[in-house]
Amino acid sequence: MDNIQQTQAQKKYQQRVNERMPKSKIASQCLRAFIAGGLICCIGQAVRAFGAQTLQLDEKNVAAFTSIVMVFLGATLTGLGVYDKIGSWSGAGSIVPITGFANSIVSPAMEFKREGYVMGVGAKLFSIAGPVLVYGISASVLVGLIACMVR
Repeated sequence: MDNIQQTQAQKKYQQRVNERMPKSKIASQCLRAFIAGGLICCIGQAVRAFGAQTLQLDEKNVAAFTSIVMVFLGATLTGLGVYDKIGSWSGAGSIVPITGFANSIVSPAMEFKREGYVMGVGAKLFSIAGPVLVYGISASVLVGLIACMVR
């Protein structure tokens, strides 16, 4: 008898949760992510075209130029507080491109700026991106070693 009451209470609770839970907006969130990510990539393509056509850079240098400019733009927009607004509107669309990497480095540093440049900015600069870099570099070294042994 006690189990039946408990399951009815659980059902009633679940019903209340479902009534009050905000409805998911997956379609609009996906569309926003697609638009923002696409615009960021279009800007990157424009920077790439500028480097190739106007600056006459070769293929290797135009790739480096594009990466540097996009990281600079992402870091600058984060420092000005603009990238956070883009991220809140677009969600994952703003973190996937290389500008999202710049944002993940600069955001923690900006948050702890009031603690000073050494203990605040310097100490927190890689708090989010640091583990990604460590594991990414470690994995690439291991894959490289395995590839050398297999040959």
